[in-house]
Amino acid sequence: MKKGLRIAIIAGLACVLALIILMIFGMNGSRKRQLTCGGVNVEFADGYNFVTAEDIAGYLDSEYGAYIGQRLDSVDLAKVERILDGKSAILKTEAYTTADGMLNVKVFQREPVVRFQKGDNGFYADERGFLFPLQSNYTSQVPIIDGEVPLTFASGYKGEPVSEKEKVWLKEIIDLVNFMQESKTWAENISQISVRPDGDLVMVPRQGKELFIFGQPDGFEEKFSKMGKYYTTILPQKGEGYYSTVNLKYNDQIICRK
Repeated sequence: MKKGLRIAIIAGLACVLALIILMIFGMNGSRKRQLTCGGVNVEFADGYNFVTAEDIAGYLDSEYGAYIGQRLDSVDLAKVERILDGKSAILKTEAYTTADGMLNVKVFQREPVVRFQKGDNGFYADERGFLFPLQSNYTSQVPIIDGEVPLTFASGYKGEPVSEKEKVWLKEIIDLVNFMQESKTWAENISQISVRPDGDLVMVPRQGKELFIFGQPDGFEEKFSKMGKYYTTILPQKGEGYYSTVNLKYNDQIICRK
């Protein structure tokens, strides 16, 4: 009898608890249906400033339509994310609503690793090899590569390179830049990288007048090792400014020319 009574009491309490939970969710759902969207709150997940909160609000105003004043539970969050994810400097967004009547958007911006300058056109590439235009709001301090950049793009282009050959070249460039950044020594000592018409990369140091002919963006660990040997063995013997070019692109050779 006592055991059966305890089971009945526990079952009854569980039913009461379930009813309370349903009532709370029902009240919240009813309250949410009565709420209207009062505005947008923007949170940035990184330290870049390619887009601003005002930009986000502007994109939604022009492409979503009237969301402020719309019933909160009818705001199309997937559409909000789709609009914002289509912007070149935005990697992804997360949109959600809260009980204070706000549309909330968390923004993850693209992280550029290198900047290319080809004539009047400039653009960034992120770690994944996605190209996107320079932004008027913000300039990222990343290595710049100019000259005869072998990438095909029009002004305002965003996306991956158009050919497999270009994708391979861009990946090699990103690996090269990452190596320089991780070493710190080369990131600090190389002021400019240019691409010659024959495709050779040329490294311009911050100090000295030598131009380092690097060749293609491959085998860069060995090439930087040879550049280090130039500074530790050849330069002390010949003196600064003795050579105008230092060719590193051939295996096991350092070719210096006056």
